[in-house]
Amino acid sequence: MKTQHEIIQQGYDALINSLGVVDTIRFIRYFSPGKGDYTQERHQWLDEKTLANVLLEMNELPEDDTNQYDEIIE
Repeated sequence: MKTQHEIIQQGYDALINSLGVVDTIRFIRYFSPGKGDYTQERHQWLDEKTLANVLLEMNELPEDDTNQYDEIIE
């Protein structure tokens, strides 16, 4: 069984071999962990909503969003 470090190293190696160093860095930067406390921030907007309101908003969303993953990594 591989250690976590070995898996991470193997993943980096696969990215570098596939994308090259520069594009690997661009890819990793795209998935940065961000800042702030998501749990605390979520309560600021979620505590004001009822389950009925959340379901209503979900039903108002377009059904097929096939372009959600088509953005360009810059």
